[in-house]
Amino acid sequence: MRITFFSIFLFIFIGNISAQEVALLQYGGGGDWYANPSALPNLVKFCNANIATAIKDKPQTVTPGSVDVFDFPFVHMTGHGNVFFSAEEAQNLREYLMSGGFLYIDDNYGMDKYIRKEIVKIFPNKELKELPANYPLFSYVYKFPQGMPKIHEHDGGRPQAFGIFMEDRLVLLYTYETDLGDGWENPEVHNDPQEVRLKALQMGANIVKYVFEN
Repeated sequence: MRITFFSIFLFIFIGNISAQEVALLQYGGGGDWYANPSALPNLVKFCNANIATAIKDKPQTVTPGSVDVFDFPFVHMTGHGNVFFSAEEAQNLREYLMSGGFLYIDDNYGMDKYIRKEIVKIFPNKELKELPANYPLFSYVYKFPQGMPKIHEHDGGRPQAFGIFMEDRLVLLYTYETDLGDGWENPEVHNDPQEVRLKALQMGANIVKYVFEN
């Protein structure tokens, strides 16, 4: 069997990606990728305490064009405004996702019209598909029989979850009109009721557990 540089790289990547680590995506375009600074650390703490994960306590920050993105099985992206991926960044993200990585994008309000165009750059031949309420993600650990929970009102629309699949594997998740990330934040940031924060953290835990085990 001929061993290529790519096969060696993929072997190393798969070995690294088995670790339980998460990262935040620092993207270009002017949007506030740094929104919700306490969200991802709080989700990590919740998962480690409640669903038997062993994720490193301090999530790292990665850029879409960096080789460092391949070190993380779970990359999170959020914000309110413009998003832009260069052709090289889109290709790097596509290779990351095709090689076993996962990108979770949560619209923090105002990202939708921008991120949909950038997702097309990553996967020009695929379409976002809405996940039905009976999709396993919504009952993987905690049960959400109605599908994605509503955390913040935004425009009052129905909370939705969309995915892109490689064969049967969910590689990209995009959530809209829910804002799980705000629910993960420290309680004093948005003054959400505890039951609302708990729903957000439980749904986030479902996503994390699903990614690490599939």
